Amino acid sequence: MDEHPVNVTESSNLGSIVIAPEVIEVISGIAVSEVSGVAEMRGNFAAGVAERLGKKSRGKGVKVDLLEEGVVIETYVVMDYGISIPEAAKKIQENTRQALENMTSLSVKEVNVHVVGVHMDIKETETNE
Repeated sequence: MDEHPVNVTESSNLGSIVIAPEVIEVISGIAVSEVSGVAEMRGNFAAGVAERLGKKSRGKGVKVDLLEEGVVIETYVVMDYGISIPEAAKKIQENTRQALENMTSLSVKEVNVHVVGVHMDIKETETNE
């Protein structure tokens, strides 16, 4: 992830608007988690440790690359078993692009979806013999 904030607007008499990459991660993470069929997001080891210590990481499972041509979003998700992965991935792309463009006015070049697992909802049943 780029450590430099993005200047979203051109110079004006009112000043400039600066959006930190972490904000883009959070917006993207929330947009992805709103999609039906997404079981969870996969982050890195540090995010997993922080989450176990009680700190909720909204940007977990999202990588942001800030390029001249626009923003590239990489999402890492675990999907629910039984859903159409291509349809859910397309909805993730649409939802993320729409959220970022509406909230930040940034040009989104790509939203790449990496399905890193499938969540199986196994319900244990006890049998009485």
